[in-house]
Amino acid sequence: MNTSSDLLAADTQMGAVTLRVGDLDAMIRYYRDAVTLDLLSQHGDVAVLGRGSTPVMILQHAPELKHAAPRSAGLYHTAILFDSREALAAALYSVATRAPGTFTGSADHKVSIAFYFTDPEGNGVELYWDRARTEWSWIHGQIEMTTLYVDPNAFLQQHLTAETAERAATAGVPRLGAASVGHVHLSVGDTATATDFYVRRLGFETTFEVPGSALFISAGGYHHHMAMNTWQSAGAGRRGLALGLAEVDIEVPATDDLGALEERLAHYGTPFANDGRSLVVEDPWGSTLRVAAPLPLITKPA
Repeated sequence: MNTSSDLLAADTQMGAVTLRVGDLDAMIRYYRDAVTLDLLSQHGDVAVLGRGSTPVMILQHAPELKHAAPRSAGLYHTAILFDSREALAAALYSVATRAPGTFTGSADHKVSIAFYFTDPEGNGVELYWDRARTEWSWIHGQIEMTTLYVDPNAFLQQHLTAETAERAATAGVPRLGAASVGHVHLSVGDTATATDFYVRRLGFETTFEVPGSALFISAGGYHHHMAMNTWQSAGAGRRGLALGLAEVDIEVPATDDLGALEERLAHYGTPFANDGRSLVVEDPWGSTLRVAAPLPLITKPA
């Protein structure tokens, strides 16, 4: 069992997910017009989409690259968290009307309600809303999650407001509330190696596990900030440079937390780079993680 010094800070959160994309304009349209993120900035071959000041997806144009081979390790899905069922319904309605062919499924996981999609370049996307933590159930140290069918049309009937539907018909689906990366789900070669890297070395805690098949991990008692499965990638080795996942950002609350992580990585002999504000490390399958702390506040002298 990990001690407190071996763990990521309880306030750790996920940051943006960076994708290498072949058709930048098409991918911007999907995440902006269908998923209802805002285009926060675009400079040359890089576009940042999110809500407010929170980046969610960073798209890097890399038309020279090809898709990874089938059954490769990499991104399973990016899960975008909405702060209300009404906001989730608005995003669901937008994707259903603008990109209906990208819908792949839905689920009530007890801790959350989720809808699943595949973007135009094959990257998985989850749009979800969390139930209150007081409604979650833990059994013998594991979060109780399940997969129950959710009728997307019934969900829209219950939670798509008349005002949202009216605005959608005239000015497009409105952006309701905040949105952020709630968790990131990866495809890996095996869960034992994933446990060693993500739990023992990085400092996440296991919240749910299907031995040999799937691992769910978090900081601070969240149901999961990250997950790894072998459903399509059992036995996969390191992933070469390809379209798809480029980087996953993880945000720790303070530079001291970054220092503690650096000590852990050094202790285990895990290679990393340190630019003074973030640590960059690759998991055993070549997925890049950037762990960053906020910039210190600069105060003016009195």
